[in-house]
Amino acid sequence: MDTMTRLASLTAETAASLFPDAQGLPGAEELRGLLAVPPDPALGDYAFPCFRLAKPLRMAPPKIAEALCSAWSHPEVAEVRPVNGYMNFFLNRANFAAEIMAELKEKKDRFCASDIGNGKTICLDYSSINIAKRFHIGHLSTTMLGHSLKRIYDFLGYRTVGINHLGDWGTQFGKMICAYKKWGSKEEVEKSGVDALTALYVRFHEEAEKDPALEDEGRAWFKKIEDGDEEALAIFSWFKELTLKDAARVYDMLGVTFDSYAGESFYNDKMEPVIQDLRDKGLLTLSEGAQVVDLSEDKMPPCLILKSDGTTIYATRDLAAAVYRQNTYHFDKCLYVVAYQQDLHFRQVFRVLEKMGYDWAKNCVHVAFGMVSFEGEALSTRKGNVVLLEDLLDQAVSKAREIIEEKSPNLENKDDVARQIGIGAVVYTDLSNNRIKDIDFRWDRALNFDGESGPYVQYTHARCCSLLRKAEGITAEPDWSALTDDEAQALLRLLSRFPDVVLEAADKYEPSMITRAVTDIAQAFNKYYYEHRILDGEPAQAAARVALADATRQIIKTGLYLIGIEAPERM
Repeated sequence: MDTMTRLASLTAETAASLFPDAQGLPGAEELRGLLAVPPDPALGDYAFPCFRLAKPLRMAPPKIAEALCSAWSHPEVAEVRPVNGYMNFFLNRANFAAEIMAELKEKKDRFCASDIGNGKTICLDYSSINIAKRFHIGHLSTTMLGHSLKRIYDFLGYRTVGINHLGDWGTQFGKMICAYKKWGSKEEVEKSGVDALTALYVRFHEEAEKDPALEDEGRAWFKKIEDGDEEALAIFSWFKELTLKDAARVYDMLGVTFDSYAGESFYNDKMEPVIQDLRDKGLLTLSEGAQVVDLSEDKMPPCLILKSDGTTIYATRDLAAAVYRQNTYHFDKCLYVVAYQQDLHFRQVFRVLEKMGYDWAKNCVHVAFGMVSFEGEALSTRKGNVVLLEDLLDQAVSKAREIIEEKSPNLENKDDVARQIGIGAVVYTDLSNNRIKDIDFRWDRALNFDGESGPYVQYTHARCCSLLRKAEGITAEPDWSALTDDEAQALLRLLSRFPDVVLEAADKYEPSMITRAVTDIAQAFNKYYYEHRILDGEPAQAAARVALADATRQIIKTGLYLIGIEAPERM
């Protein structure tokens, strides 16, 4: 039982014994959620706000706090003190250190893990790249948020299904085939890959301005794809293969994998049953020749299902995809990691699913995120101001290599460490703030070894590893009284709370909570490191300090893994 759970249980027990006739007293589980950490360590290690008890006890919170503190008789807490309606706990520091270190030693890298998700499935729709387009920095957030959430839910015992919902359907693919047939060559496309496809697409639009009939040819080729024409499908499949091959290099650099690449085209034959279901349930109405679902009672524009020419759109395919995923994976939640601009789209889709009678629609969640700019400049595909993600990652690795040459010229495996640091810096930057906030990627912040950055946290992990290598000769049984100083206790409190951070990050779909927590732990450890000579003194005391360094290493490594970053042992 962790410290906060135990404090909540003892508080509930004390309140029940002190007020046996009270009705509606909260239980230990609710009290645990109310426990807080005082902003000033001088006020205690934890604090319980007695306001929640005011109504059932019909007493003022300060009086309740005084009564509970007077009745407290549990020796594992060194002192309880009433402060302005709060019951402040001062832990027995040696006992606290011993308990936390024992739990860390027993659970090792599973300290933050849980079985809360056993028997439950979460589908995650993320990255969702477009066929025949390069992977750019705008795809970073959806890719890394989804990847991190998948790791978090895996860690908590869920069965996860990572889905790359490819953008591989639409008239643009007919236009691309048309351009390829007129001006392309297999040799050039094989040689230049997606860049050649992009050039052909650009040329198509340039030529179409001179000859509008090309638009009809493009639509005709897409119709051939829809109708299953052998040649059209072969070229289309080839374009898709080239794009995935190009994207695979970036995914490999980031360590990102998927369980499914079922994109929009996969649902081409699965939309008609959904459309018919909408008809049968009387949900489709005619609007200016188009078929829509009226959402006026929900204060939303109508959800377009079929355009006036009978073709489908994104919403139609997303409805079919949601139904397919529920029927195939029986998900408990389906997360859509997509930029906030699509908020209305998903609200419409989820509401239509509800109107269709699917009670599981409430378990569909749009995990929105903000936009990315680079060195203060907004990115725009139309203006040509795009930063390709592969180029960004290569540049980050190159810059990390330069820093290593300057700071650690004798380091072994420089190239591998530079890769870990460079890519870690990019991922950390992306996941360091609340996901809904816009991100401005700047090199000076991302690769700063002294500030709140990926390299700083990674360096702290490497520092812990270095200490452990130097401490191999220390074999004494740890004396946990060596960890009762303020710096050690501050670090222990952060370590003890980390499992709660992981749970909260999962609950709020917010990996930045883990990023923030490992940064706080790194800062607390470095303060401890500078204030105390870890390897000196009595062997038993040194052993305790070394064990704390090992626990810090372990939690930092776990936290970095959960946000998709590697943890170098030497830097």
